[in-house]
Amino acid sequence: MNDSIHKYMKVGIVHFMAFPATIRGEGPIRETVDRIARDDYFDAIEITWIKDESVRKAVRKSIETAGLAVSYGAQPRLLTTGLNINDLDETRRREAIDTLKQGIDEAYELNCTGFAFLSGRYEESTKDKAYEALVQSIHELCDYSQSKGSMPVILEIFDYDIDKKSLIGPTSLALKLAEDICQTHSNFGLMVDLSHIPMYYEAIESAILPIQKHIRHVHIGNTVICDKNCEAYGDMHPRFGFPNSENGIPEIASYLRCLLDAGILNSNNPPFVSFEVKPWGDEDPELIISNAKRALNRAWALV
Repeated sequence: MNDSIHKYMKVGIVHFMAFPATIRGEGPIRETVDRIARDDYFDAIEITWIKDESVRKAVRKSIETAGLAVSYGAQPRLLTTGLNINDLDETRRREAIDTLKQGIDEAYELNCTGFAFLSGRYEESTKDKAYEALVQSIHELCDYSQSKGSMPVILEIFDYDIDKKSLIGPTSLALKLAEDICQTHSNFGLMVDLSHIPMYYEAIESAILPIQKHIRHVHIGNTVICDKNCEAYGDMHPRFGFPNSENGIPEIASYLRCLLDAGILNSNNPPFVSFEVKPWGDEDPELIISNAKRALNRAWALV
């Protein structure tokens, strides 16, 4: 592709994965956000909860000053606390909804353009009940966000039997969920992540095309799933080129090509497309970020 990649997407990065010390809403948030904000390769940034109000205000100012688009990833609010929005224990389900509502409040405070989360674990014997609980929770979240503004609520599709073991899950169930929610809420959408597609055993095309009209957000990442004994096995988002990993430059190029053909990448309303990469062991986050940028540039040249 000869055109600039920035014409077709807002190139972003998931801040709390690149700098995992910040994933619990604490740590060196302000300085690491500023490091991304100074890098003009990025058009966008994804942040998560920030527990200190003064830090939230400083981060908002940095993002606005740098001219970055910003989106909110609420996944850590669930994953680091063990909460589950399709929990069949009503008290625990309410706790999950409450923390996500607090996240929606933060997202509006930070002028975010989207709010992402994930479904929780489930038991096969009660899968239908878990799905009903998930639908009920999402309707409530959509109502809550809609009462405050126009920010969409976005469910990220995860694996269902390897690592996160989330209810959503395969593309077919994601499609059913989107169709069920969108009957009453137009502010709902889905997120696809290249790193998760191999974990729910689908090809790129079959993971994108059936749900293309519902995709609001895109992640690009990598995974290791060939052997449980391998380093970074599971949903660890290692750098591109990591030993025994699934996604490299050819897979990124195929992913971008499919997104472009489906009209998801476009010049009229470029979507968020963010790296979700994480240092493994003592790897330097700055080097991981540089790796991701080079991989995307090389892949785009092949599209």
